[in-house]
Amino acid sequence: MTEPIRVALVDDQALFRTGIRMLVSSQPDLEYVGEAGDGREGVALVESARPDVVLMDIRMPVMDGIESTERILAAADAARRPAPKVVVLTTFDLDEAATRAIRAGASGFLLKDSDPEFLLAAIRTVHAGTAVIAPSATRELFEHFDSRAGNGGEPPEFAALTSRERDIFLLAGRGLSNSEIARSEFVSEATVKTHISRILAKLGLRDRVQLVVYAFENRLV
Repeated sequence: MTEPIRVALVDDQALFRTGIRMLVSSQPDLEYVGEAGDGREGVALVESARPDVVLMDIRMPVMDGIESTERILAAADAARRPAPKVVVLTTFDLDEAATRAIRAGASGFLLKDSDPEFLLAAIRTVHAGTAVIAPSATRELFEHFDSRAGNGGEPPEFAALTSRERDIFLLAGRGLSNSEIARSEFVSEATVKTHISRILAKLGLRDRVQLVVYAFENRLV
């Protein structure tokens, strides 16, 4: 039997934590492993509970969700262990804090008033290795990054990609899934996954959401 996905929550609103705890605990494939009321407590919680996915509020006392995300991922890197996937939660469709969180390494963001089924699907999706972004904010997010992009031209590290890796990078940068890329390139999903892993390593990116941001910031798509 597959091990359940371990989920932790970091949020300063007790009532919201209660609701998420009940929602996650109701799912047979998810395990609620703990919660924290601020970012500093969140760092300690992740260190002790080792969740697979962390739902992280952006605005909290003591330490906000952006700094907490950075510390959680840095600690995992330093210990050379797999980092948890972090999904930041916000009450706003898109703002500078959400984009900063993605740059900090979050695997996406959701609105706090998202449909419960969408939240559950997002947990499963990021655990599987795909980024999630609040649907209403996708266009605004990309426009935001595009408006901050440089003057164009390939960054030096991009030259390290092979021709096939470039092709797959461009498709992934447009948001295509592994199965969609596999059909487009006439290869297996396993081959696509291998190429994506190599691309991320060569470009120094953590996951696919950072790949998309990288593509837009450098005007590669």
